[in-house]
Amino acid sequence: MRVVVTGATGTIGRALVSALLARGEEVVALSRDARRARQSLGDEVEPHAWPRPMDEPPPEAALAGADAVVHLLGEPIAQRWTDEAKEAIRESRVRATRSLVEGLVALTPEGRPRTLISQSAVGYYGPRDDRPVDEDAPAGNDFLAGVVVAWEHDALAAASSGIRVVVTRTGVVLSPSGGALAKMLPFFRLGIGGPVAGGRQYVPWVHLDDVVGAMLFCAGRPEAAGPVNLTAPGPVTNRELSRVLGRVLKRPAFLPVPGLAVKSLYGEMAEIVITGQRAVPARLEQLGYGFRHPDLEAALRDVLGRA
Repeated sequence: MRVVVTGATGTIGRALVSALLARGEEVVALSRDARRARQSLGDEVEPHAWPRPMDEPPPEAALAGADAVVHLLGEPIAQRWTDEAKEAIRESRVRATRSLVEGLVALTPEGRPRTLISQSAVGYYGPRDDRPVDEDAPAGNDFLAGVVVAWEHDALAAASSGIRVVVTRTGVVLSPSGGALAKMLPFFRLGIGGPVAGGRQYVPWVHLDDVVGAMLFCAGRPEAAGPVNLTAPGPVTNRELSRVLGRVLKRPAFLPVPGLAVKSLYGEMAEIVITGQRAVPARLEQLGYGFRHPDLEAALRDVLGRA
């Protein structure tokens, strides 16, 4: 199978590329800098330059004849949301996805990939209370929800050309090399971590292995289409996450972090930290995906090498 991956040098992209190569698949990496992508990912990967993803489709040679495309490109969410950052967050997702779909649709039907797995986020649902949220729940109305709605809309447009589209609404990915956990670890290792803003908000966590595993699972299941919550089956509160992380690290984890402190540090972006969603993977479970790491403590021990 020939698989094209955008955002291949990011945390999820690297793990996905490694898994594909381990399965003996042919991997194409679309990158702004093809030479750097080859240096980062190795000689087994076929790199193609896509220097202006927000302004032009990828090169036809990269897409033609591929079986699937996994689209992971996007500006990091975890940063202070200045006006410039918000524009970059939105445009890197919406316009780049639109450019990608334009390139896919322009191919002949015979040369067109059958499947598009397009990254999305549980931010689609906006801030929620403690009720479980599955893929049928409506969108929120905050900034991030608006971005995700537009992002998914442009990805799903590929379906009109006969491409099966899956939008993976990914939760908080547990990986020591990036994402929310990497930002939490220094504080918890010093014994100054703890619940944020009271800790009652739910955290829809997921192990990086299951992010990759679920994407590959959806790529191989013809009945997988539309939105799929890519979260572990047992979301926990921020307070519980803090408690379990402290136990795994053998450090105290009781120092509360006031919501005002988070807001002063991150501004508007703090809302996604002090609120949350109890997102559940209803569609994945319906399709029969078997989670590798369904338990939070075992998942954290695996990620942190504390088995």
